[in-house]
Amino acid sequence: MTEPKGGTTRREFLKDTGRIAAATSALAGVAIPSVHAGENNTIKVALIGCGGRGTGAAANALSVQQGPIKLVAMADVFQDKLDRAHDQLKKEFADSSKPNTLDVPDDRKFVGFDAYKKAMECLEPGDVAIMATPPAFRWVQFGEAIARNLNVFMEKPITVDGPSTRRMLALGEDSVKKNLKVGVGLMCRHCAARGELYDRIKNGEIGDILTLRAYRQTGPVGTAFTGPKPDGISELMYQIQRFHGFLWASGGCYSDFLIHNIEECCWMKDAWPVSAKGSGARTYREDNIDQNFDTYSVEYTFADGTKFFLEGRNITGCDQEFASYAHGSKGSAVISTSGHSPAKCRIYKGQKITRKDLVWSAPQPEANPYQLEWDHLIDAIRNDKPYNEVKRGAEASLVTSMGRMACHTGQVITFDDMLNCEHEFAPYVDQLTVDSPAPLQKGPNGLYPMPQPGIVRNREFETPAKA
Repeated sequence: MTEPKGGTTRREFLKDTGRIAAATSALAGVAIPSVHAGENNTIKVALIGCGGRGTGAAANALSVQQGPIKLVAMADVFQDKLDRAHDQLKKEFADSSKPNTLDVPDDRKFVGFDAYKKAMECLEPGDVAIMATPPAFRWVQFGEAIARNLNVFMEKPITVDGPSTRRMLALGEDSVKKNLKVGVGLMCRHCAARGELYDRIKNGEIGDILTLRAYRQTGPVGTAFTGPKPDGISELMYQIQRFHGFLWASGGCYSDFLIHNIEECCWMKDAWPVSAKGSGARTYREDNIDQNFDTYSVEYTFADGTKFFLEGRNITGCDQEFASYAHGSKGSAVISTSGHSPAKCRIYKGQKITRKDLVWSAPQPEANPYQLEWDHLIDAIRNDKPYNEVKRGAEASLVTSMGRMACHTGQVITFDDMLNCEHEFAPYVDQLTVDSPAPLQKGPNGLYPMPQPGIVRNREFETPAKA
């Protein structure tokens, strides 16, 4: 990947970048033994964050053929979410006679803000912690895993702003020094079809890439659009429950939903963009009080001047498209279509995506990349192969935040601007308890602060006075 030029660079920030990073630095040079390098050793897994993504990741872990693998602990801040995940996994993986199995009795189900620590206590060095909580908590939990010599699978995005990215890059270096295997949930990078397309592009089959474009234009997704808080739940717990609606918790729908299209396009270009400019708007909002825009339109620029255009929209009743494309001097390519899997990668002569111009298509059916990323992680653990996706995951998260901030402020944001930005959405997220105030507070008008492009130009919203 290209290193951005000008200003303070990433390397200059990898010093003392946070409480957890500092706590683990004393152990950073101590490589852990490859305790699971034999196929007869059981790899124990703990699930931290029991929503849909976490439950899916646990199921993928228990579906790896290189067993035995045992899920031994689960953690969340919501009891009902943990119980639903356990019941769902139990339907498929409760058979203790099989190599891979669910083994989570009640005394290894943990609820609360310190539940992740208790779940990790059930593991030994070389086991795997799955981190699928809202992204704001990722660096906190990753630091704990490094201190305990645990391998990690963490969902994306892994950062939501400049300070958390710098912190995560430093933690990533610590994990590399300790020979920890770390997977990041950018599963498109594990897709065999996309991998072959990348090789073909590098071999010049579409010529020099001139333009990239990507679309995620659907109706509202998940908890991105959020109405007023109901009675019976605290402000903090409500924002965590509806984390897609709040920038501090997830980076909002832009970071959480568009990162895959961004990452796969940058992969095909083999570079990160150096700047972004964009626009966005809120439209038919009714009583929704979240911080998201309904539309996002971003122009990313690479160091050589190549453009990457990204369109995001979450409005019911509009034309829908979920795909990424590359256009070169000799032809064009479909990077993905109709979602993340199967990719159905294709190459065409010229710029028209038409059947008569098709020159190559990826063989079907494709292996599931959600499963492949786990197959690759466990293989690296079993065979002690170098395997650490933190740096790429942090940079992909930063580039995603760069586009989001460009839309929310109405300014051109460079890679270094985003990396150096001192605004942190939740600087004390590692100190939250069930009784803490939420990192985001409503303003005097009773509404959460919204991005105001052109008005608030140096951060993504004006923070209201503390309640």
